[in-house]
Amino acid sequence: MRLAIVIPARFGSTRLPGKPMVLVKGISLLERVWRIAKAVEGVSAVYVATDDERVAVHAASFGAPALMTPSDVATGTDRVQSSLALMPERPDAVINLQGDAVLTPPWVVQALADAFHADGAVDMVTAAVHCTWRQLDELRALKAQSPTSGTTVTMDRFGRALYFSKTVIPYLRTRDFERPPVYRHIGIYGYASDVLDRLSRLEQTPLERAEQLEQLRALENGIPIKVEVVDYRGRTHGSIDTPEDIPVVEEIIAREGELVP
Repeated sequence: MRLAIVIPARFGSTRLPGKPMVLVKGISLLERVWRIAKAVEGVSAVYVATDDERVAVHAASFGAPALMTPSDVATGTDRVQSSLALMPERPDAVINLQGDAVLTPPWVVQALADAFHADGAVDMVTAAVHCTWRQLDELRALKAQSPTSGTTVTMDRFGRALYFSKTVIPYLRTRDFERPPVYRHIGIYGYASDVLDRLSRLEQTPLERAEQLEQLRALENGIPIKVEVVDYRGRTHGSIDTPEDIPVVEEIIAREGELVP
């Protein structure tokens, strides 16, 4: 199987203009994510997908090939899909690694790559973390302040997603579980290339509009999503969306060490 990783990177972020080039402990955000992607085994190519020449020039400065995609695409997923036609060789599957996913451990991305290599029939794959009771309590406290923060997912017995929600699911009537059956979704996706093409042609669906979660479009159209349960191994999950996030992430890296050399 030919598998690619695509890093969508927009210069014109509303909350943090020029975000891909923002320095985090002396290394740009984009280069940090590129290094994470390059640490994943079984990947044929890693690309940066952008609509801005400044991002492309910066990517070239550390050896990352850039694909110049249209400026009018609606989402990062659409940017990844539009990049397929620009690749020298179209991959069988592609992983969308967001350009601000600076704290995503490479082994989490590896889990998605391994899913494709283990089963060539996988249509779509994502990741989730099994919550402890403490993590669930923290998630509920977070949602009391910011209801749209954090997404949970339920699965069938074969690891296929049943539903994603901004509400904590399933509803737990008791705490009579050693560990709650609650999984926090990690927003990283892999797609079979033909499935990504199909998704890009589908209209928004009712549940997708209600929850504002793109992945529900796949479920509502009968496209199965495999969920890989991953372990952050004590690392802190996070990304950079605003200038205020930069010192927070820098402190995490100083405390926990670099994810890749």
